[in-house]
Amino acid sequence: MNTLSLVGVVGHLNDKDVLPLYQQLQRGLRRAIETNVLAPDDALPPERDLAEGFSVSRITVRKALEGLVGEGLLVRRQGSGNFVAGRVEKNFATLTSFTEDMVSRGRAPASQWLKRVRDAVTPDESITLGLPPGTPVYRFHRLRYADGAPMALEFCTVQAFCLPSAEDVADSLYAALESHGHRPTRALQRLRAIRFNETQAELLKTESGAPGLLVERRGFLNDGRAVEFSDSYYRGDTYDFVAELHLPEGKS
Repeated sequence: MNTLSLVGVVGHLNDKDVLPLYQQLQRGLRRAIETNVLAPDDALPPERDLAEGFSVSRITVRKALEGLVGEGLLVRRQGSGNFVAGRVEKNFATLTSFTEDMVSRGRAPASQWLKRVRDAVTPDESITLGLPPGTPVYRFHRLRYADGAPMALEFCTVQAFCLPSAEDVADSLYAALESHGHRPTRALQRLRAIRFNETQAELLKTESGAPGLLVERRGFLNDGRAVEFSDSYYRGDTYDFVAELHLPEGKS
């Protein structure tokens, strides 16, 4: 969409409005995205053109866009500009990592570590994974990003025999597990709708009480040993989970 068309959709900004100009621009762009006037992966005009079209400074435009990037509605691609964030389709029937999902869609994954330590299983984990009390594990807690936008909170527990150390995991946990011959080959997953609490919402740059998706996963090796237990909280406005379904054998 060109600048002239975008001004027609958003409307002119008003110095006498109670909201600052950058918030007025944010509000208009947010509405255009939410109503699909600006569709996923649409490119926004350059900041200079937006500033001229809306008769504001480039600083005002940049502040408005940075706020929408922080909300996950826009993504900034180095050397290409600002784009409307596309929803991610996650195949619920395929055992892939966050990093693999993002790379396969041409998006740049990144992580912010919240915790990466060696520990022992909790009583609940002992029951869930069928492990004796005191079994050593690694805990990996992190905030996951794609193209600079927060996408998910991941809390993962892995049996310690699978890796030499917690620091062995860089970007992809599954890549590290695979390099040591302990990548899960099957998993049990459960998907639940949740609402983010205040802490989760702050990390994911959304509102407290906003809808999200919780995926609980237990990963197993070929020999049946449970090696991974994870809770992943996904922003409901960025993810769609899909699965291919088949009739049972003998049915037609």
